[in-house]
Amino acid sequence: MNNENFTVSFLVDQSPNEAFEAIKNVRGWWTEGVDGDTGKLNDEFSVQFWDVHYSKQKLIEVVPNKKITWLITDSKLTFIEDESEWTGTTIIFDIARKGDQTEVRFMQIGLVPGIECYKDCSHAWTGYINGSLKSLITTGKGKPTTREELNR
Repeated sequence: MNNENFTVSFLVDQSPNEAFEAIKNVRGWWTEGVDGDTGKLNDEFSVQFWDVHYSKQKLIEVVPNKKITWLITDSKLTFIEDESEWTGTTIIFDIARKGDQTEVRFMQIGLVPGIECYKDCSHAWTGYINGSLKSLITTGKGKPTTREELNR
């Protein structure tokens, strides 16, 4: 079985600080339906996507312009058999200079090919990270799931 954690990364021309600030703005790139704070150590927030995804995150590491780590403290993914599959996984955003660019690397430790939600979750993360988060960093406007979409 492959135990490789899901990872996706991209390069931008913006500074590490601009990337760091964008990552902290979870409402600006993942979903407008965030409940709680998303920017400093020990902040906790939850997200709900219709009746298929609920998760609660705690910021357990915040290193300005370099790294943000979330611990998933609770989850309910109703589209898979083990609905708490995300609980206890860790999401890491690493930020580093690469020449004259900034690399943002996203990893969910525990989201591995052997678990049920890997295909759907990795596909969704790729869209949010390489699409919405990258757009927020480069243009100032992300493509989060809107409140209107969540209320449909």
